[in-house]
Amino acid sequence: MTAFAQIQPGTEALSINHQGQFPSVTVSFNLAGNASLGEAIEAINKTAKEMNFPASVQSSFQGTAAAFENSLSNEALLILAALVTVYIVLGVLYESFIHPITILSTLPSAGVGALLSLILFHQNLSVVAIIGIILLIGIVKKNGIMMVDFALEGERQRGLNSTDAIYEASLLRFRPIMMTTMAALLGGIPLAVGSGIGSELRRPLGIAMVGGLLLSQVLTLYTTPVIYIFFDNLSQRFSHSRRATGAGPQPAPAGEA
Repeated sequence: MTAFAQIQPGTEALSINHQGQFPSVTVSFNLAGNASLGEAIEAINKTAKEMNFPASVQSSFQGTAAAFENSLSNEALLILAALVTVYIVLGVLYESFIHPITILSTLPSAGVGALLSLILFHQNLSVVAIIGIILLIGIVKKNGIMMVDFALEGERQRGLNSTDAIYEASLLRFRPIMMTTMAALLGGIPLAVGSGIGSELRRPLGIAMVGGLLLSQVLTLYTTPVIYIFFDNLSQRFSHSRRATGAGPQPAPAGEA
């Protein structure tokens, strides 16, 4: 042993923690009352960069902080994949490339409403709040689906024009739209205003749901019929121009000069 090691008495830890194959040390931290997890992660990364660790020392987050970083890194890709999937399914269902965009046009107002409500009530964009925003994608787009589905049926089955079809759909589907929206909204209020153990974890979810549903419900009832008429007229214009281009000049009948 003395050929390659120096032996001397001393005190050491009974066990050495490892992360993978490397020794590790865990440093825990709590958030101040007015601080967010994103701000804490940014401050820790800045401090670690200023300390100029040697190449043999690496830093990484674990637990909630690691889950927060992973959620933010994949959030945009997950939302994009969800929107593409919804567009493909709606396009196959309605046999149209344009009207799925009419339904998806209801989503921006829901996202804006959720973010504004979180800012208004001083809540952070946590992992739970992001789940609430993703949940709004499924809740809000049903408003557009209920109107567009009925309007397309009126156009294809009864020969109505786009204005009359969407107007009739808005009148007949107003009650079920309000019933489903109010059911989801009232279900989110206890999460937003509740108290007790774990209420601070559920509160961003409820606030995002209630705020997103309120703003989207007010806007989409007016904007969806307008967008439907615009895209329907645009689709008819393109189809007429395509037919005119494909027809071309007609040859003269035989026997005529």
